[in-house]
Amino acid sequence: MARGSDKTPARARRRRAYKAAHRLRTGMRRSAVDYFRGDGSDWIAFAALLLTVPLLAGATVVWPEWCPPEALVLPLVAGGLLLRPASLLGLYAVTATALVLETALIDARRSAPDPVTPGSILVVAGVALIGLLIAQFRSRVGVPWRRGGTMLFDLRERIRAQSALPSLPRGWHQEMSLRPAGGQSFSGDFVVAARTGPEGRTLEVVLTDVSGKGMDAASRSLLLSGAFGGLLGSLPPHSFLPAANGYLLRQDWDEGFATSVHLVLDLDTGDFELLSAGHLPGVQLNAGTGCWHQIAGEGPLLGVYDGAEFFPAKGTLRRGDVLMLFTDGLVERSDRDLSEGIDRLTGEADRYVTTGFRGAAWHLIEAVAKDVNDDRALLLISRE
Repeated sequence: MARGSDKTPARARRRRAYKAAHRLRTGMRRSAVDYFRGDGSDWIAFAALLLTVPLLAGATVVWPEWCPPEALVLPLVAGGLLLRPASLLGLYAVTATALVLETALIDARRSAPDPVTPGSILVVAGVALIGLLIAQFRSRVGVPWRRGGTMLFDLRERIRAQSALPSLPRGWHQEMSLRPAGGQSFSGDFVVAARTGPEGRTLEVVLTDVSGKGMDAASRSLLLSGAFGGLLGSLPPHSFLPAANGYLLRQDWDEGFATSVHLVLDLDTGDFELLSAGHLPGVQLNAGTGCWHQIAGEGPLLGVYDGAEFFPAKGTLRRGDVLMLFTDGLVERSDRDLSEGIDRLTGEADRYVTTGFRGAAWHLIEAVAKDVNDDRALLLISRE
């Protein structure tokens, strides 16, 4: 009995020691992973930069012609990108001390002109101030520098995924091209689409132009595209724009309006309805006559007032017909009428009749609005 009681405490102690060692290893591994992922503390970067400062200061004292005092801005720049404000202030204190020591040691040698001039001190101080402002901005946003680019890349890919068009049955062709203003990666124009109804025989597409352009409208565009994608297919087609209007009003944004066009297309018959919220008209090519004509629903901008009503325009896509929906960046100019811009677009589109409009969306934006400083989007649906 006594022998068993001696073994039990020893076994328990070994178990506790094993668990403690396991927790220590796990904690160290998580700390390393969190640091390199940008989620943990900055002590590794802080320690490395602290070691860099005396090395640079020593090199300045020994070889001032090769390593000027301004070299101390290198750890300051890196610290502004990597460190938290509290750690950055510690780095600044060490750097200021190193600068004072440089001055004292070089003056004591009296063998060369003093390289530590007021200009050198101002350069280091200016870089330190800029680095502190950057660190405070990162701290306020809450996005580490090492993850900021990854987050923006992920947001861009999510917007692209939400704008993907569903596959259509045989006999239909669709294309969509989005071009942000100024060559940026984010746009205030977006598309959400889904196949709804029994067996997915109805195609619903919503093309929206958020107020603003480029990065200024990107955050609102991302939020609205997610909300509109959730509403699409969850409500009857005629209830979508009223629900979207109510959602936009609840956001209470300073620039809280958007234009939108909602296409509801029966993939069996080709019959469609086009509901518009202050958006530009669509254009349809009649294969029988070879002529383009405009199709415009009636309704106010989204986010302007509550209780807005939207009235659809109806049509039919027959074999060979084409329907194009687009945003204002493609056709509007300050020096010409809107009708002229639409005429130019349809004139360019006539060139693709013989090719079945394959690859036409991207080329049309290149032809009519390549250098426009505005977001541009074009959706093209044809029945073969």
